[in-house]
Amino acid sequence: MSSIFTKIINGEIPAYKITEDENFLAFLDVNPNAKGHTLCIPKQEINKIFDMDEELYAGLMKFSRKVAIALEKTVPCKRIGMAVIGLEVPHAHVHLIPLNEMDEMRFQNKVKLEKEEFEALAAAIAANL
Repeated sequence: MSSIFTKIINGEIPAYKITEDENFLAFLDVNPNAKGHTLCIPKQEINKIFDMDEELYAGLMKFSRKVAIALEKTVPCKRIGMAVIGLEVPHAHVHLIPLNEMDEMRFQNKVKLEKEEFEALAAAIAANL
């Protein structure tokens, strides 16, 4: 059965997409720790990040770096945090989270954004790529 991320890739579920190429996709997390919380995923459905072959893994890190740089230009923050947890969705993914305090990495406190805020934010990040 396809993961929710594969369904997003296939257009079966909507997402606030930031950018994509033939191998990777970046989109806003709809349950964000902080404004701008972004997920970067491989389009190939692989459960665990370290099960990816070296080339795909390195490609995901390079793609995530590009997105993180654009994210930091867009959302005021002290830095962009990165986490790979992977328990909630069985599809490898990188969390990029604008940080002003450590609590924003704890995945407990969530921020609420309206649809229009998500759309504007995704467009603004994409414009900084």
